[in-house]
Amino acid sequence: MSALRVGLTGGLASGKSTVADMFREHGLTVVDADRLVAELYQPGGAGAAAVRELFGDEAMTPEGAVHHPAVAQRVFADQEARHRLEAAIHPLVRRRFAEIVGETEGIVVLEATLLVEAGYGPDFDWVLSVEAPEEVRLARAVERGLDEAGARARLQAQGDGAQRRAGVDQQLINDGSLDDLRAKVADVVDELRVKAASPT
Repeated sequence: MSALRVGLTGGLASGKSTVADMFREHGLTVVDADRLVAELYQPGGAGAAAVRELFGDEAMTPEGAVHHPAVAQRVFADQEARHRLEAAIHPLVRRRFAEIVGETEGIVVLEATLLVEAGYGPDFDWVLSVEAPEEVRLARAVERGLDEAGARARLQAQGDGAQRRAGVDQQLINDGSLDDLRAKVADVVDELRVKAASPT
């Protein structure tokens, strides 16, 4: 029986990672796209090879891993470089996630901030976005330690989320308490289990 592939996305401080943790509590397999990238960036990883080819040895540590500060400085200053990096790394993340799906039964979730924007949507049987009003997200980001100006800048950089919301199957509105969110997540898990059990 093949796994049900679920995409989980959402903007800064929407509660996406909290939902991911709740999915894990329900026994779902959750894969963090950022962790997949971190694995790919290790010495000998396909991501490390791609970064070296794009940006040269100055983007690498002496051990052969990706030097994150060097790459971050490069791509934040050069939009074309960022696009080239994304074009090289996104297919590797998708391939690795497909391998994990092939080894797993039940429901497998990929948590990724730019899941829709990166074009991953067609890879999934169901895509869920965690959403919250901007002022709620701003307050949460500040609670986490970001200063208000920095939080507003990051929210603005992520855009209004219209493309993300248009590309998902379901929106989970996280504007209440943790208990409210836990109840909503339980409902989503029930729906996903029905989908996973249904013949395609």
